[in-house]
Amino acid sequence: MNKNAPMAENKMGVMPVGKLLLNMSFPMMMSMLVQALYNIVDSVFVAQINENALTAVSLAFPLQTLMIAIGGGTGVGVNALLSKSLGEKDYKKANKAAMNGVFLAGVSYLLFLLIGLFAVTPFYASQTKDVQIMEYGKQYMMIVCCLSFGLYTQLICERLLQSTGKTVYSMITQGLGAIINIILDPILIFGYFGFPEMGVAGAAVATVIGQIIGGIAGVILNVKKNTEIKLHIKGFRPDFKIIGSIYAVGLPSIIMQSIGSVMTYGMNQILMAFTSTAAAVFGVYFKLQSFIFMPVFGLNNGMIPIIAYNYGAGKRDRLLKAVKLSVIYATGIMCVGFLVFQLFPVQLFMLFEASETMLTIGVPALRIISFSFLLAGFCIIIGSVFQALGNGMYSMWVSLTRQLVVLLPVAWLLAKLGNVDYVWLSFPIAEIASLTMTIIFYIRINKEIISHIGKEQQHL
Repeated sequence: MNKNAPMAENKMGVMPVGKLLLNMSFPMMMSMLVQALYNIVDSVFVAQINENALTAVSLAFPLQTLMIAIGGGTGVGVNALLSKSLGEKDYKKANKAAMNGVFLAGVSYLLFLLIGLFAVTPFYASQTKDVQIMEYGKQYMMIVCCLSFGLYTQLICERLLQSTGKTVYSMITQGLGAIINIILDPILIFGYFGFPEMGVAGAAVATVIGQIIGGIAGVILNVKKNTEIKLHIKGFRPDFKIIGSIYAVGLPSIIMQSIGSVMTYGMNQILMAFTSTAAAVFGVYFKLQSFIFMPVFGLNNGMIPIIAYNYGAGKRDRLLKAVKLSVIYATGIMCVGFLVFQLFPVQLFMLFEASETMLTIGVPALRIISFSFLLAGFCIIIGSVFQALGNGMYSMWVSLTRQLVVLLPVAWLLAKLGNVDYVWLSFPIAEIASLTMTIIFYIRINKEIISHIGKEQQHL
């Protein structure tokens, strides 16, 4: 029976688009919310050790972002190529995309194994001279990097499941890893239930155990449930043409995700010139906004294979409906986030036991920055449409322009006015620039690609 399974039409080509989008996206949105919760809980536990411990883990952000950027960006390329191949009924190419994706996950792990062994100490030395912070940081990042095979296994397995529409299983792997991480954090950090008190190293061990278990679950689910692709390690050789196709879409995504860490570093430098509290407010904002943006990213992850599949299948009407509904849902989510940030900024900051000074800076910050939410939903969705259609460069240029060409320079200029409240205006200003570029690129890709989808089949 399994031999005949690939010949059946995948649900991405036949299920009503509205139902399909929710079916694909809702599990991903839930798992993304669990990830957002984990990010906050993890920081709360580490902060209970002491402030230096929290600082050490915070300084790891650029390197951890790079790890996820490489794994996630590669996964985006695999996702788009595999889904498109399934839509074209090219199962051999789909299998090749899957196997080369697994190979690239292994290469990514080897890269960060070397970084963990040789680069962590100079990485921390470039950021701080505090001996305790450096020691905490080395403990944390050496474990996270050297045992990152769980992370890369989990990431590629999730993308393979998403590519064939099995997002419920992808949710299981993500959710399982995050929940185990949350449970193990206090146990390993503080030494509960007879476990040794490991401190910051305990937080790292909890992280990698969650990733390894999530990765194992991903492998099992792909072998048992993902019948549309066949993973054959025996006789495998890297296909550099396939790898090139993966990175044609994936590399811009890697660059986009990496840009975020550069922007955060630059913004912190600008805000520290006012007060360390302003930088703390920015950090709290990032924690809070993840609860708004993560569901939209989950919607994205469900939408991309739908777009890619129907692009490959030549079903333009289904593709356009998926885009339209995704924009509507994403904009709705962002509007809810805007209202929450406008109406309850004090309550949000009190979750972090904010001081009066933090409230004075933070309340206007949330209200001003959240105006960018009203435009962000459209930009995020259309950026992912570019990726699904194989033109991730458009997404990269929009992200690069928004964060590095507009946001940081505008924030720097507004800081010269001497009032930190003006700095927050850089976010809605950058989003207007992002919207403008996104519309221009969408008009172009509609003319070059979308308007022609399905016409080739009609002429055959």
